[in-house]
Amino acid sequence: MSKDQNFMKALKCRECGREYPLEATHVCEFDFGPLEVVYDYDRIKKALTKKLIESRPQTMWRYRELLPVAGEPTVGFQVGYTPLVKADRLAKRLGIRELWVKNDTVNYPTLSFKDRVVSVALSRSRELGFKTVACASTGNLANSVAANAASAGLEAYVFIPSDLEHSKIVNSLVYAANVVGIKGHYDEVNRLCAEIAGKYGWAFVNVNMRPYYAEGSKSMGYEIAEQLGWKVPQHTVIPMASGSLLTKVHKAYQEFAKLGLVKETPWHVHGAQATG
Repeated sequence: MSKDQNFMKALKCRECGREYPLEATHVCEFDFGPLEVVYDYDRIKKALTKKLIESRPQTMWRYRELLPVAGEPTVGFQVGYTPLVKADRLAKRLGIRELWVKNDTVNYPTLSFKDRVVSVALSRSRELGFKTVACASTGNLANSVAANAASAGLEAYVFIPSDLEHSKIVNSLVYAANVVGIKGHYDEVNRLCAEIAGKYGWAFVNVNMRPYYAEGSKSMGYEIAEQLGWKVPQHTVIPMASGSLLTKVHKAYQEFAKLGLVKETPWHVHGAQATG
């Protein structure tokens, strides 16, 4: 995909609708609403077909026209297209006619869906000229940033609460990221990272690069629909966490319907949260 095939139009405030250039920024200056990527769907519809998608390597980048990169992606060439497993016995146990499980625990390289969002954020960071990437994290995101940054030849910093269990960040250390413990809880770490991003000009995947980062989650929804024979499931249950994965899978279904890649049938997306 050449630079003239950039299908992004702008960043847009979800609250007031103001538009911003496609830069490293994540909140509206007027109302502090989150910024989201706006695409040229008319152009995408002319360029993207089922046949083209199916001809590409089985990774998340087979849907690259719908992901926020201006040129060819440069990170995460083996990420995505994880198995969709038919779970007949579990379906019977739950009294459901048909049940499928999306197994993202085999994602490469860190066995987490975070590899999807990080691949997008780092690809876009390189396009914007960043040499250092970073994140605030309590585990999986730190490991994914460290691993993918190492693969891409980028300097990586991960900021964590200082009392985080060592087992959660050992992979980040293996990939030679700069791991910085901060005295305080995650929200305090995140606020500090917002200040650091502005001072040092680093690409924080879940701060100033968040509009691009979050879009990576859509790839899971695209894969589910394609793996079901270009159909959107009637019900999709998503782990809640921050809620971003849920909203982005829903957006993926909407985009596929808008582009005519799936029929616009009723669907429901549900959030699930562990108790205890």
